[in-house]
Amino acid sequence: MSSSPNRLVASIFGAVYIVVGLLGFLVTGGVGFIATEGGLLLGIFEVNPLHNIVHVAVGAVLLIGGLSSVAAAKGINIAVGAVYLLLGVVGFFLVGTAANILALNTFDHFLHLVSAIVLLGVGLAADRSTSARGRLA
Repeated sequence: MSSSPNRLVASIFGAVYIVVGLLGFLVTGGVGFIATEGGLLLGIFEVNPLHNIVHVAVGAVLLIGGLSSVAAAKGINIAVGAVYLLLGVVGFFLVGTAANILALNTFDHFLHLVSAIVLLGVGLAADRSTSARGRLA
């Protein structure tokens, strides 16, 4: 892997999200697939089985992008960062409603917002002068 900040961040975030998704299954036994209230991961983050699957899928996308190329990592960091920014903001309005199919809680929203800031920050600011040839490395 090159010294690209986008590839490094995408790979690290990808691996972490995969691990978090898999660990989430340890606390969601007996929790409905789209339950609006879930088990607590690390004692504070609510998750349900769908939330865990989303974490694994997002992690896989980030990891694949990070291991692929600078351009792929940059694009995926920006895309996932934008989705997490939206989820972080909209999530505050979902708590306590039937639309909260990911069993989100306030701690989740702040973590999603922090993830969005890091992913968007790196995606938009780093690797700006990478040549077309260097992007494939």
